[in-house]
Amino acid sequence: MSTVLIIDDNPAVATALEVLFSLRDLHTLRADSPAAGLALLDREPVDVVIQDMNFRADTTSGEEGVTLFRAIRTRFPDLPVILLTAWTQLESAVELVKAGAADYLAKPWDDNKLLTTVQNLLELSEARRELARLRAHEDRRRTELEQRYDLRDAVFADPAMERVIALACQVARADVPVLISGPNGAGKEKIAEIVQANSAVRDGPFVTLNCGALPSELIEAELFGAEIGAYTGASRAREGKFESADGGTLFLDEIGNLSPNGQMKLLRVLETGRFERLGSNRERQVKVRVISATNADLTAMMRAGSFREDLYYRLNTIEIRVPPLAERVDDILPLARHFLAAGKRLSADAREALRRHAWPGNVRELKHALQRAALLAASDEITAADLALSAAPPAPVEELDRGTIEAALARAGGVIAQAATELGLSRQALYRRMEKLSIPRE
Repeated sequence: MSTVLIIDDNPAVATALEVLFSLRDLHTLRADSPAAGLALLDREPVDVVIQDMNFRADTTSGEEGVTLFRAIRTRFPDLPVILLTAWTQLESAVELVKAGAADYLAKPWDDNKLLTTVQNLLELSEARRELARLRAHEDRRRTELEQRYDLRDAVFADPAMERVIALACQVARADVPVLISGPNGAGKEKIAEIVQANSAVRDGPFVTLNCGALPSELIEAELFGAEIGAYTGASRAREGKFESADGGTLFLDEIGNLSPNGQMKLLRVLETGRFERLGSNRERQVKVRVISATNADLTAMMRAGSFREDLYYRLNTIEIRVPPLAERVDDILPLARHFLAAGKRLSADAREALRRHAWPGNVRELKHALQRAALLAASDEITAADLALSAAPPAPVEELDRGTIEAALARAGGVIAQAATELGLSRQALYRRMEKLSIPRE
């Protein structure tokens, strides 16, 4: 049951309030002086205080009420206080509301308004307590996560990202392929590092390959290695990523960019652990855990016939989705502080601008924004003007990989204009990027 403390030296007023609150099943405590009220607060749990503004018969200044309110505010800063005031004390009451009082009511008060105000404050107090309980639970859970697992110095505060990291830690010990999905720049490689760091092969190599950064004809050589003369310019034998990752983890970023032939060979390695270097007939055997990542819609690519269904299900034993930064608002400021140059600090308007920005480029965009602002700031304090987020350029077309474009084309049914609109490009810009990536126009 909620408790209301009435601090008033007029017995008639206190009794009237007690009767009123009893009709709503509210428990009341009474104190006839500021000292008695503060003593009760020290002893009893109270949800709302209703205090008079005047406790001396020889004055109507309300100074005693002001002193009492400030004492309550200092010792119990989250406790809501309603002021009962005469018209002569109205100005003081308004100033106290500015200082944090929940509300003020002039005598004689309106019963319905007072009950409504108290009920709203009780509901707000309960919501705050529940939020505090949830935050305490989240803090305990995060502390346990940090003590039990190697989080690779990941910076996060948002519950959405905590769930992602907890899942990464949970699946790390299972010797199965993991697919990490999410937009560019969201932190997929960091999640892959966490899986590796908590896996049975954490002491083995951690090898990465960005399949979107190489032409399709070179990706297979990077993955499987090549003998001399296997392709133009292959002047020496080279070890592939699978061989380098033997006994550890291979992280394949932008897996949607893998060519059909590369997809077939990757599927074989996942099924058998065997492969051949380009230009060689000798089979090699490896034990590698594969973690892949994509910002493309692989299911749409499967429907379009550009990604093998059997490979998708081999890679997707466990899928971890990394949400965009816009869905993890509580991560923005901790990440910003992490990226800040030494000696720099964020102004209040800069912090607000960071939280309000949509971050289409995710964590990568945030990092670049802080680096740029640190160079432009005239002092150690970075302001919203230094961040210039509204003027930040969109991600360049060169960052769009084959998988992203093919997925957009698949969703658009091959209609270039529709796919270009979805990607935020002109048709001409999309055509140029498709030509560079050897994506047919049909």
